[in-house]
Amino acid sequence: MKNKLVSMEEAVSHVKDGMTVFIGGFLGVGTPEKIIDALVAKGVKDLTVIGNDTGFPDKGIGRLVVNNQVKKVIASHIGTNPETGRRMQTGEMEVELAPQGTLAERVRAGGNGLGGILTPTGIGTIVEEGKEIITVDGKKYILEKPLRADVALLNGSVVDELGNVIYAKTTKNFNPMMATAADTVIVFAEKLVKVGEIDPDHVMTSRIFVDYIVK
Repeated sequence: MKNKLVSMEEAVSHVKDGMTVFIGGFLGVGTPEKIIDALVAKGVKDLTVIGNDTGFPDKGIGRLVVNNQVKKVIASHIGTNPETGRRMQTGEMEVELAPQGTLAERVRAGGNGLGGILTPTGIGTIVEEGKEIITVDGKKYILEKPLRADVALLNGSVVDELGNVIYAKTTKNFNPMMATAADTVIVFAEKLVKVGEIDPDHVMTSRIFVDYIVK
């Protein structure tokens, strides 16, 4: 059985310049802050970051933005981080905004091998610009394409040594679906336990998705 527990240095070695990276969390809740600390120290750059939002200038994904490590963000909102908005307006960083439910379903589609999703959200607005519109039973839908990433960086409340994960309360958010849609999945374990200490009925992300655990 592969030993998935690695040092922080080894964990972030899998995040390289130019990669597309999922980062779990919602306004920093459920975001792997310790991994972000290490990425800031490493100085990896030109990342495309996919997450619900860009946190705050001093918290979550926002720290990578402020440190000039992100070339593109795909998120549902950026209002809590003025620096993201500034960089978008000046053209320093590309920002792709997606309705929150659409963003979640695009990640889910990526994890389930689907060709995309059909949604009426955004019809008649700038959201539909440049996208294929499909009519089903007389109703128009936007074809939103799936999202996948090279690496997913997640935060687990309780993780066993095989990589089974529990997320406490609202820290769950985007973490479970991102685990299914990345080539490499790295989980920061707030609490690491022995195999068998997690009730199988309580597992939210199965070990089959997790490549590395860092504590």
